[in-house]
Amino acid sequence: MELEDERTRRTFTELLQDGLSPLGADLAQALEGASLVVWALPSVALREVAKKVEPHLEPGALEACATKGLEPGTSRRMSEVLVEALGERPRAVLVGPSHAEEVSRGIPTSVVAAAGQMSWAEDVQRAFFSPRFRVYAQDDLAGVELGSALKNVIALAAGVSDGLGYGDNTKGALLTRGLAEMSRLGAAAGARRETFFGLSGMGDLVTTAISRHSRNRRVGEELAQGRTLADILKSLGQVAEGVNTAPAAQALAEKHGVDTPITREVCAVLFEGKSAQEALKGLLSRDPKRES
Repeated sequence: MELEDERTRRTFTELLQDGLSPLGADLAQALEGASLVVWALPSVALREVAKKVEPHLEPGALEACATKGLEPGTSRRMSEVLVEALGERPRAVLVGPSHAEEVSRGIPTSVVAAAGQMSWAEDVQRAFFSPRFRVYAQDDLAGVELGSALKNVIALAAGVSDGLGYGDNTKGALLTRGLAEMSRLGAAAGARRETFFGLSGMGDLVTTAISRHSRNRRVGEELAQGRTLADILKSLGQVAEGVNTAPAAQALAEKHGVDTPITREVCAVLFEGKSAQEALKGLLSRDPKRES
């Protein structure tokens, strides 16, 4: 995975080397006078791209970060990466169940804008709100970011369930226990537990775990069918954030002393050569517990 991460990072940073954006536009020209800047790129590239962009940002520009994930190696949330790279600025994350394939067709979508300062979240809310793209405002920044990142790991597990040929009962149980795992880790990391039952948690989790558009679900499904991770990612041609987020989430769980059995088994399948069948056996053979 280090090779894949480096390839993704290089794709962006090489284009930025001479002041060019990934779209080929001159960065200074593209950002000149911009009052709103949207960050929407792979999590592994965010820090380095932010450093390249920093000299061209207007001092009062509002930022919206749509990148979902945890930074590999640091387990930092995306807003934390931007603060470290650019300092505190008017900025909110904009996440939720919002596959681009549907948003681009005008299919009704609801997301959430979150920031440490509610006024920043509300500024982003106003900038993006429309009848077909409803934006709610939140001030639990940690909860919203962790929900949108951790759900990708659970979606990988849901894909594994699909690839093994299991049904709705299995997936329903997996998503429920996955949500409990997400909220348990989030609360330990300073988030509000109830945030995980909102759009960036349960809403995004359900969408990512069932959608035919979901790259994370597809990776899990194909792993269960016996393909190697390297082959899957090569044919995918796009980033599946759950692959990078899984080890970062496990590191965060270990830091806070939180048990995350689904995340642990996903990491074992992704990086330790464990079969999907053995991972499922590991989950099902755990001692019985109370639900709450």
